[in-house]
Amino acid sequence: MTKLYITDLDHTFLHSNQTISSFSKEIWNEKSNKALLSIATARSFSKTQEFLKELHLNLPLIILDGAMVATREKKLIDLNTLNKEISDAIIEESIKFDIYPYVIAIADHKTLDETFDIPPILNHYQKYLIDTHYTDDKRLEFKKEIRGSDETLKLVYMGEESLLRPLSVHLKKVFGSNIEVKLSPENYMKCYFLTILHPFSDKAHALKKVHEYLNIEAKDTTVFGDSINDIGMFKLAGTAVAVNNALDSVKKEADIVLDESNDEDAVAKYLQQHI
Repeated sequence: MTKLYITDLDHTFLHSNQTISSFSKEIWNEKSNKALLSIATARSFSKTQEFLKELHLNLPLIILDGAMVATREKKLIDLNTLNKEISDAIIEESIKFDIYPYVIAIADHKTLDETFDIPPILNHYQKYLIDTHYTDDKRLEFKKEIRGSDETLKLVYMGEESLLRPLSVHLKKVFGSNIEVKLSPENYMKCYFLTILHPFSDKAHALKKVHEYLNIEAKDTTVFGDSINDIGMFKLAGTAVAVNNALDSVKKEADIVLDESNDEDAVAKYLQQHI
């Protein structure tokens, strides 16, 4: 019976320094010949390609929190975006809270190229992220006025929980089921991320698309994660595995909590033992 294993990247498969260890690469590439292995991440297609360039990976990727499902060869399997009207309306509501988002949108369906628009006013968390992790990112475009796109993949806010939690509540109240709202702590930077997406842009919806594409049942799927955006696929998959450094709320939803953390190659050690 074919088994499918899907892992989150940040804080789960990646080490905290945002690298993949040699051990994890070796185990992944060995086990990819015996089972179906893939990833589910909040990261973009281009960033995901950078991280996974040394891994054997021939299955659909769940990227951008589930907004997109695509193969490494850029075959688009599923895409859910916000239109410009609702994107602009969300931005206007957030301005009332004195915060502006990054706007990430799809530029080309064939190449899966993305745009990454930066607002004119940044808080210190946003500025630090751009200055330390995206200095060479060719997608970046600094805007005099931040607006939505015809195909907005996600709007991303960074800041203190005391600001972003009230904003998340407000946006849910205003836009209801027309958007997906994800508020999660960011352990790398000791702040919070608030991500606004299409209502079908979550890892659970994306995982269903992968199941359909591969003709795999949920009961034959094992997923790995650490954060709130992993809970949906935890509830869908046959086996849900949390790494030791996962949030407590995620561990409560897991069938298995590993002894090892992401920095101890938790996912690779599980694959080594179970495949």
